[in-house]
Parts: sequence; structure tokens; C-alpha cells
Amino acid sequence: MRAIWKGAVAFGLVNVPVKLYAATGEHEVPLHQVHRTDAGRIRYKKTCSVCGESVEMTDIAKGYQTDDGELVVLTDSDLAELPLATEREISVLEFVPADQVDPILLAKTYYLEPEKTAAKPYALLREALAASDRMAVVKVALRQRESMAVLRVRGDVICLQTLLWPDEVREAEFGVLETEISVRPQELQMASSLVESLAGDFDPSAFEDRYQSALEAMIEAKVSAGSTQAVPTPAGAASDGAGGGEVIDLLAALQRSVEKARESRGAGAGAPAAPATKGPATKAPATKAAAAKAPAAKAPAGKAPSAKAPATKARAPRSTASKAPAAETEAVKQPAAKAATAARTSRRRAS
Repeated sequence: MRAIWKGAVAFGLVNVPVKLYAATGEHEVPLHQVHRTDAGRIRYKKTCSVCGESVEMTDIAKGYQTDDGELVVLTDSDLAELPLATEREISVLEFVPADQVDPILLAKTYYLEPEKTAAKPYALLREALAASDRMAVVKVALRQRESMAVLRVRGDVICLQTLLWPDEVREAEFGVLETEISVRPQELQMASSLVESLAGDFDPSAFEDRYQSALEAMIEAKVSAGSTQAVPTPAGAASDGAGGGEVIDLLAALQRSVEKARESRGAGAGAPAAPATKGPATKAPATKAAAAKAPAAKAPAGKAPSAKAPATKARAPRSTASKAPAAETEAVKQPAAKAATAARTSRRRAS
């Protein structure tokens, strides 16, 4: 369990630091409202009745309408100014006989757990309550509201049970109960005999929530029979992820981000490479091809600038788009190389 409140029980000069835990919780099968035709989840939005817009929790204030139709708006700062003298203290006001507390006043029940250093005063208060058969009437502030409550013993734990204020209990005003009804002694004796025949010690574990059990059995039978369906995706959730107030699927959002990143890289790789292939680096394939045919032009050292091409070889891109200009350059340079070779041969013969 998780503590929902921390404070101290103060009675007389004794102060017992305690933690507060919810002692009860209703068991129920969590059923959602869905659209009968497509099983879509039915959700409720907080909208303004004047402008029709959806309203966030941070924009919601509290309002009180007066008898003459005027509205008083109370903000969080207004409510924070209200006095709560017992905000972190359970102040014991008096100890009363347990049978004087009308059960109709009893509301929510909580467990009080003492801090380790307060185990002894906690036990002292518990034993005093049990020995005197009394309850401690206290005041406590829970969830920004001051409540009456009682401290009572249940086994080894002290329970704090909130009480309704007297003006919160409605009077039973039924006219039929004011009619005089005569009950004969024989009828009363027969009713008393019926009560005795059904008398017993109260054991709540002997009773069962038959509706709850039947509902769980019905759901289990449908699951076993395969009578289930996939949870439908809300309209618009796959397009923008907002879904008009629906919960965003984090995994789906990440997947879409990855796909968009891949598309971006793909678009960049497929773009025209003209600006890159027009630079000086695109001439390297041409010099590489000339360097491969260098044996035909080895004679004069000064006429071999193409032999220096390896310096630019590392900068040449490998894309196929840059090979086509290189091939055209080689095709143009081959006749020129043959003509130069023929001219040198003629000069040798003439000498």
C-alpha cells in the first residue's frame, strides 16, 4: 500500500507520528463504454458550454452560483488562502462511548501506521481505546477539506474513520411511518422466532458477490471461445498522432520518425549529382585512364603531366555518374596521343 497522508495524532501532550493508508477498495471488473457497431472507445472531453472549446485541467477553476443567478469564481490561489488548522495533525477532541457513534455517520476508513520511533505511544493509545471501549473524536484535513473522524481499534491497528457532518445526514420524512399500526403479541412472537431461527455470528467471508463471479466467468468463456476482437484504432490517430485528445502511441510515433528520417536520406541520395561532378575531382578518372597508357608516352619526362594524376586519385568519387565524362575525355585524348607518337617517329627518321 502507498501512504496518502503523513502527519501526527495529538492527544494531550502525546504526539504520535503516523502515515495514513486507504483501508478499503471496491472490487469490480473494469468495463469501458464502447460503440456497439465498431467497438470504438467512448471518451468524455471537458468542453466549455460558451465557446465550445476543449478545456485543459490547468484552465479549470471552481465556481459557485448564487441564488440570484450570479457566479463567483474561485481560483486555486483563493482556495489556498482558506485556513486548515489541522492540515498535518489529527487532533483528538474527546473520547466517547463507541455505541454513541451512529453508524450512518461513518464514511471512509483508513489505517494509521506509526513511525518506528512512535511504536510505543501508538500502542499506548491503542490499548487505552480498547480497554475503555471508547472512540476518539478527532478533526483532520484530507484533500483540502476538514472532516470529523473517529479513531477506533481493529485488531492491532488503529483505524481512522471519517464522519459525515450532522447537516449531511438527511432526515427520513415518510408520512406512512406516522400512521399508527398495531402489532399483536402473536405476530411479534412469530417474527422473533424467525429471527432466532436465522441467528448466527457475522462472518463476511461466508458471503459471495455472485454477480461479480458470474461476470468474470462470462468474460473468461468468451476469451476461451475466441470471441474477441482487436482494439480499434481511433480515427486520425495514424495520421497526426494527436487523435483529438486520444493517448499517443509512443512506439508508433517513434516508428514514423524513423521512416521519415529514412525517406529524407533517400531523397538526398537520389538527388542530381551535377554540382559535385562538375568540380576538379571529376577529372581524375580521365588522368587515371591516361596513366594506364603511360608506356606509350614515357620518352620525354617533361611531357608526362598525366603521370601526376595519382595525387588527385583519392578525391575522385566512385559514383557511376562521373564515369561517363571520363570515358568521353579518354576518347578525345586517344587520337591526340597517336598523332604525337607519329610526329616523334617522323623526326627520328629524319635525323
